[in-house]
Amino acid sequence: MEPITIREIVAAVDGKLLGDFTALDQTVTHVFTDSRKPDPGALFIPLVGERFDGHAFINEALEGGAAGCFTQRERESYLPGKFYIKVNSTQKALRDLARWYKKKFPIPFVAITGSVGKTTTKDMVAAVLGERFKVLKTEGNFNNEVGLPLTLLRLNGTHEICVVEMGMNHFGEIEYLSAIVEPDVAVITNIGDSHIENLGSRENILEAKCEIFSHMDPEKSFVILNGDDPLLAGLRPTLPFETVMVGTAEGLEYRATDVSADGEKSVCCHVTTPTTDFAAQIPALGNHMLYPTLTATAVAEHFGMTGEEIARGILRFAPTKMRMNILKRGAGITILNDTYNANPQSMRAAVEVLAKTGSGYKIAVLGDMFELGPFAPNLHAGVGAYLAKAGIDCLLAVGELAEHIYKAAQEAHVADAFWCRTKEEAKPILEQLVRPNATILVKASRGMAFEELVEYLKSITAEP
Repeated sequence: MEPITIREIVAAVDGKLLGDFTALDQTVTHVFTDSRKPDPGALFIPLVGERFDGHAFINEALEGGAAGCFTQRERESYLPGKFYIKVNSTQKALRDLARWYKKKFPIPFVAITGSVGKTTTKDMVAAVLGERFKVLKTEGNFNNEVGLPLTLLRLNGTHEICVVEMGMNHFGEIEYLSAIVEPDVAVITNIGDSHIENLGSRENILEAKCEIFSHMDPEKSFVILNGDDPLLAGLRPTLPFETVMVGTAEGLEYRATDVSADGEKSVCCHVTTPTTDFAAQIPALGNHMLYPTLTATAVAEHFGMTGEEIARGILRFAPTKMRMNILKRGAGITILNDTYNANPQSMRAAVEVLAKTGSGYKIAVLGDMFELGPFAPNLHAGVGAYLAKAGIDCLLAVGELAEHIYKAAQEAHVADAFWCRTKEEAKPILEQLVRPNATILVKASRGMAFEELVEYLKSITAEP
């Protein structure tokens, strides 16, 4: 973050300085929201939620070194030498500060949303652009009304492009984020079943994702859509922006052909664009990686990069932690750690990777997928049926909803299928299932915390 004065902060958030602090030209170079991790000289923003109120930790943050804070209410006393800026809402003040600060940087902003693959696409776009440009990107999946403003407040004068991820589970959330960023380039990766519990249908999910366009200039903006997604393919004629499509179907501007796997290391393909073509080696598993790669290619060409630069940039990609990370263990065992999150589309993509990885016994350890509402039983059952189609040898389903995966897998004649309610119950079953040369996929929604099972699998010694 570039230094900004307290005077500028007060004006940006329409705040009021409390107490007797007068050093308005003092500067701040960091912003934080977690009082347990105070940054000396930084601005503390005490957020308020349904079950927490950061105002209770203002003194802790200030005594830990913070220079000052936002507050929604006046206080009985004020620590000397610290500034307190009164605002109506600390979350709104965070948004307003980020929106004001962002305007200090005349650089392009790329925004990415979609049901599946947002973080992977963001990381791939940033990796490819990083071959030529200094890029700021969303860390992890800091993609909500708190994480996105905090990302923008990390901008500094060295950055040439900013790539952000936008998540949502209700109408209005993407519009809120788009108003802060005002994207120059927008990407929608696909439309799936994530958050269908709240939104009711894929058509409603599409409508919510399209809020990303609400603060874009039709004369200057660029849009990239997945042309293999039926809902997105039909969207193009309705948009007033320059729009391109990516995918594997004929006639798309950015297309992947001649797809092959290089063992357990990468996916290879031939990329064709409106101006060039090149061979790409993607250092990750699964054909679903074609879409982040093609999207990154389209973004990079938009900013003038060559095919050679893009191909080198693709090789810079590294998957985020717990997103299809490959762990090699003794006795030829391979663990596919894809535990960060799950929905029906990403679950099937992960099963496809499992089917194509290794030549030994293939075990899918799958858990509940959340936020699917009344659609949950059928969507879980669809995964179970797909296991048989993919030729998976063994299923261990864990969780109440995952029982639907188990029952469908049994009906589809998966050779070995097991179900239990909890991770603790799963552990002794895993002891019996793991064998030399097995490949084991572990995946569930974030709330299942399946990384615990990955750690347990690491401790198992396979018996011949």
